[in-house]
Amino acid sequence: MIDMAYETIQEVCPILIDPDQPHFIKTHLVENLVDRVLVYAEAGLPVHLSGPTGTGKTTLAMYAAAKLGQPVVLIHGDEEYGSSELVGGVHGFQRKKTVDNFIHSVLKTEESMSSTWVDNRITVACKHGFTLIYDEFTRSRPEANNVLLSILEERVLDLPAERGGETYMRVHPSFTAIFTSNPEEYAGVHKAQDALKDRMITVRLGYYDRDTEIAITAQKSGLSGEDAARVVDIIGGIRDDSLPWTDPSLRASIMISKVLAAYDKRPAPGDDVFVQSCMDVLCAKENGDVGIGEEEKLRSKLEKLIGKYC
Repeated sequence: MIDMAYETIQEVCPILIDPDQPHFIKTHLVENLVDRVLVYAEAGLPVHLSGPTGTGKTTLAMYAAAKLGQPVVLIHGDEEYGSSELVGGVHGFQRKKTVDNFIHSVLKTEESMSSTWVDNRITVACKHGFTLIYDEFTRSRPEANNVLLSILEERVLDLPAERGGETYMRVHPSFTAIFTSNPEEYAGVHKAQDALKDRMITVRLGYYDRDTEIAITAQKSGLSGEDAARVVDIIGGIRDDSLPWTDPSLRASIMISKVLAAYDKRPAPGDDVFVQSCMDVLCAKENGDVGIGEEEKLRSKLEKLIGKYC
C-alpha cells in the first residue's frame, strides 16, 4: 500500500533577528524610546509606533522585537488585504493517491483531491507566541484589521469555519504585537478604528535630535561624522524654513549622504553632484511636480545653507 501526499503551500516562516544588532544607533533618545517599547510589550500591551515617514519606526520595531527574544512575524499593510491574508485560508490543494497491488493480477488505484487550509501570519504568531510586527497597519482596510480586536483584548483569535476543528484559538501567553503607522493625511492611509487604537499604547515619534540624526546618517551612508553633520544641518535648515510643500525627514539626509559617499565627495558649495542630489531628493513632492517658482525658492535657500555650513 503506497500513500503519497503533496502540499502546494508552505507554512509562514518567522524571522530570527540577531538581538545584538551592532549597527543599530543607540543615542540617549533612541535608548529611551526602546526602553518604553520594551516596558509596554513586556507588560503584555500592544505597542503602536506612530509618526511621519523617515523617523525610523520600522527599524525601532525590529530592534525592540529582537530584544524580546522571540521569532518575528512581519506583515506590511496592504489595501488589498482581507482576513485570509492575515488569518489564513484555503490555498491550493492536497492530492492523495493509493495504489493496491496486493494481488498480482489486480491493480487498484484510488486518487482524491481536497483543498488545503493554510494558517497565515497572525494565526502563526498567536499560535506559537511569536512577536508580530504589523508595519504600516493603517494601509490595510479597517475591516481587514477587525480580527485584531479580540486578539488584543480577550487574547482570543476567532477562526473561520473553513479551517475545521475549533472556532477559536487561545493566544499564546508570549504573543506580542508591535504596530507602526504614518499620519492619516498620507496617501493610501486609512483611519484606524477607535476600538483598535484604544487597545494599543501609542508612542509618537517625531524628528530626532541633531546628534542622533548625525550618528544615523553617518552609519547608514558611510560618510564621515563631520560631513554627515553638514548634511543634517542643511536638511534641518530646509525643514525649519517652513516651506509649505516640503518637510524633509532623516531619510533625505541619508540619501544625499549616500550619493556623496558613492562619489567620494564632500558637501561643498558649487559642487554640481551635491547640489543636484539635494534638489532631486528635496523635490520629491508627493502630489504632483514642484512648480518652477517653488524650485527656485528651494534652490536659493539651499545655496544659502550650503554656504553657511560648508
